[in-house]
Amino acid sequence: MSNLPDIASQAPRVSASPAAARWGLLFIVALSALGLGTGCASDYVARTASARSAYQSSDYPRALRELDGEQKEAPERDQLLLLLDKGMVLHAAGQWEESTQVLAQADDLSSQLDITSVSEEAGVLLSNERRRAYRGEDFEKLMISVLQALNYAELGRDEDALVEVRRVNERIEKMITEEKKPYEQLAIARYLGGVLYEDQKEWDSAFIDYMKAYELEPRLGGLVEPLLRLAKKTGRDDAYATLSQKFPDVAHDALAPGDGQLVVVVEAGLSPEKQRASRDYGDSGDLIEVPVYRDRGGTPPVRVSVEGKAERAVTVTSLSRVAQVHLNDRIGRMLAKQLAGAVAKAGVAAGVGALTKSKELGVLAFLVLNAGNQPDLRSWLSLPAEFQVARFRLPPGKHTVQVDAPGRPTTHLVEVRPGRVEVLVVRSY
Repeated sequence: MSNLPDIASQAPRVSASPAAARWGLLFIVALSALGLGTGCASDYVARTASARSAYQSSDYPRALRELDGEQKEAPERDQLLLLLDKGMVLHAAGQWEESTQVLAQADDLSSQLDITSVSEEAGVLLSNERRRAYRGEDFEKLMISVLQALNYAELGRDEDALVEVRRVNERIEKMITEEKKPYEQLAIARYLGGVLYEDQKEWDSAFIDYMKAYELEPRLGGLVEPLLRLAKKTGRDDAYATLSQKFPDVAHDALAPGDGQLVVVVEAGLSPEKQRASRDYGDSGDLIEVPVYRDRGGTPPVRVSVEGKAERAVTVTSLSRVAQVHLNDRIGRMLAKQLAGAVAKAGVAAGVGALTKSKELGVLAFLVLNAGNQPDLRSWLSLPAEFQVARFRLPPGKHTVQVDAPGRPTTHLVEVRPGRVEVLVVRSY
């Protein structure tokens, strides 16, 4: 900040005595010892790099061991991130029940952390955002319920899965209507709701959720098949006529009595990462550092094959785009908080200058305090970049599913039951 150090110059301009200078220097050293600077030792992202490397190599046992080790040593402020990462690794490893338990802990902790600590906020003003407990971005809190819904779907617990889907929709509706945030509902949650309702033969509810997913993401391609089929089945003639004109090439014959369906949800790519950027604050010309999301490479297309049928998975929700929208909504509040913090630090520095009767020590105190003014770059990095979906109509029985992601194909065995919609969740990097 270009002009704030001048506040320290309000202190009397007299030379400091040796004793006063020593007290001033001791004060500055004490501030540094309290952790007002930064370093890799306090950086969750740096400390967990090895665990993420193992995770992205599908070495889930090693990733879990490293996260367990980190949990024993990590400060309380990073506990939510540890639970989120551990829940995601268990989810990717197909340990659905264990993942539900850990993500439930994360959900409870997130709710507790939403109650703002006045003392913590005051401490942040004099240090930096990294010293506060990580509360999670809005979309990350929603992702807890999305992953829980997928966990329950894999466990065959449709009712529990639907509870989580409804939680996503209700939470984000509150954010939009009551908190006036520029968000929109998540297409993947709506599409999954359609799948679950269809599996339970609640045709009207299934149609409504499929339609909402289509409104949120019109580029669903062949994934609109159940929307067409259920529009016809539920007697929505106008909607059926409109959809048939838009998608004349999407076959949507009624299911035969013994037919089953398979919906493959591919969690593809790596979620965006926070990096440091500078923003102007108002007309002051001051630059304040804030986090921005940067993509970590493109998300390659995934092809899914079952018994000779092949489909390219369709992107239903891009977390990269969602993350940008949610973070940008916070930038204004973040800038105001950082400006308040800089003013508070300048006030403390002026006090040091007055105490020691030294303008130089006052300025030095401000520089030491402000050196730690770095943005919080923590985020839930184990999330995917996209949720992609492919679906198939199959006869009952066991089927082999081939998921062809570039460089890392995987094979999965599923059992399709007559009249049911099975869900297969696959992590692809």
